[in-house]
Amino acid sequence: MSKVSEYIKESYVELTEKVTWPTWRELQNSSILVLIAALIIALIILLMDQSIHFLLTQFYTSLT
Repeated sequence: MSKVSEYIKESYVELTEKVTWPTWRELQNSSILVLIAALIIALIILLMDQSIHFLLTQFYTSLT
């Protein structure tokens, strides 16, 4: 049990004294960047999905 207690104490010290936390402004900028990147990736996937759907629809309707 003492090992767990020691681990928790060391973790607390590391988080409070050794970790450099981003400022509020840096956090906002990073969040906006991630949001924009996620939207771009989602649009790319949407375009790929719609293209494949269109091609497969054209292919299967041409068989009948």
